[in-house]
Amino acid sequence: MKIGMILDKEFPPDPRVENEAVTLVQEGHEVFLFCLTYNASEKREEVINGIRVKRYLSSKIEYKLSALAYTVPFYTFLIQKKITSFLNEVNVDAMHIHDIRVAEAAFKAAEKCKLPVVLDLHDNLPEIMKFYPHLQKFPGKYLIKPSKWKIKEEYFIKKAEKVITVSNEFMEEVLSRVPSAKKKISVVPNTIRRAFYNDYTIEQSIIEKYKNSFVILYLGDTGIRRGLLTTIEAMPTLAKTIKNCKLVIVGTNTSDTILKEKVKELNISNLVDFEGWKDMELFPSYIIASSICISPLYRNIQHDVAYPNKIFQYSSFEKPILVSDAKAQKSIVENKKIGLVHKEKDSDDFAEKVLLLHEDEQLRKELGSNGKKFIENEFCWEKTSRSLINLYREFSN
Repeated sequence: MKIGMILDKEFPPDPRVENEAVTLVQEGHEVFLFCLTYNASEKREEVINGIRVKRYLSSKIEYKLSALAYTVPFYTFLIQKKITSFLNEVNVDAMHIHDIRVAEAAFKAAEKCKLPVVLDLHDNLPEIMKFYPHLQKFPGKYLIKPSKWKIKEEYFIKKAEKVITVSNEFMEEVLSRVPSAKKKISVVPNTIRRAFYNDYTIEQSIIEKYKNSFVILYLGDTGIRRGLLTTIEAMPTLAKTIKNCKLVIVGTNTSDTILKEKVKELNISNLVDFEGWKDMELFPSYIIASSICISPLYRNIQHDVAYPNKIFQYSSFEKPILVSDAKAQKSIVENKKIGLVHKEKDSDDFAEKVLLLHEDEQLRKELGSNGKKFIENEFCWEKTSRSLINLYREFSN
C-alpha cells in the first residue's frame, strides 16, 4: 500500500512520525512523507530510513498563520495547494494526517483525490492550546479560540476512516464526545524503540559530573504546565536531608525565565542545573547518572489522557520514577509498580516521596527493575506498534 503522511512541520526530528513510518515501511508499505522546510537550500527530497521525504518550502508568515487555521482560512488555502501538489506527484492509496492543525487542508486535498484518511491525534490539541503563552494575551487571546478547534477536531474524527490516539484514556475522552468513532479508533502509544536502551553511547563527562550527587532528573519540554515549579519549590526541604541532592533539568521552553527566577528567589542555584536542550543521544547518559526521574505534570484534560514519553525512557534504564497524579501516568505507574505518585502542585508531597525513595535503596531497585521488565515485555515500540500494523492490514484488505 502507498501511504501519504502529512506533517506540517520540519522532518526530522519527530520521533512518533518516524517510528510509525519506519514500521509501515518494514511491513512492506511505501511511505511518502509530506513535510515543510524553512530553508531554501535544504534537500527537497531524500530517503530517511526507507521513508520517502518530500519537503515543501514554507515561511515564517505561513507558520504564524497556522495558529489561526480555524479563525481565518489563509493557512488552509496555502498548505492545501502544497498537499495537492504532493498527492498529484506521489499517487498514494491512503492519507495519514498527523494532528488537526493541517487536517482541514489535508481532508480537502484528499477529497479531490478520493483518498481514505487516517487521522492521527498526537495530542488533545484544543486542550493544550489553552496553556500556550500567546493565547494568554492580546491578540491571541481574542483571535484563537480552542473551542473552535475542538469542534473541528470532532468533525475530523467523524470524517476520517480510521482514528489513532496515544492512550486508552485519550481514546475514552474522544469516545465520550464522539461515540460513533468506537469502531474505527485505535491506540498507538508514544513508546520507545529498543534501540534507545540497547544501542547507546555513554558520555563519560556527564557520568563524572554527577557521580557524587543524588540526581533528580527531568527530561523534556520545561513549560510551566510540566510542573517543574513544584520540584524547584521542594528543593530547599530536600537539601536539609539529602546533602548531595541535585535537580537536573534537560530541556527548554520560552517560560524558563520563570523557573530561573524561582530558583534565584529561593537561593538554590547550587541545587539546580539547567542543562538546556540536549541531543537525544545524550539522554541515556543523563538517565544513567540519575537516582530518580520525574514527571511532575500539572493536571488538565490533556495531561490526564497522555503518557509522557519520558517515563518510558526512564524506566528502560531501570530508574524509579516519581510522577504527579495526572490520570494516565498515575495509572500506569501504580498498575505496573514502576514508581511513586505525588499530588500535583504539592511540593511537600513531592519532597516526601523523594525522601522515601532516597531512604529506601531496595525500593528504588525494585521499582526500577519492574520498569525495565514492563518496557521490555509490554511497552516498547516493537510491542505497541502492533495496533498500527493491524490497522493498515485491515485498510489494505
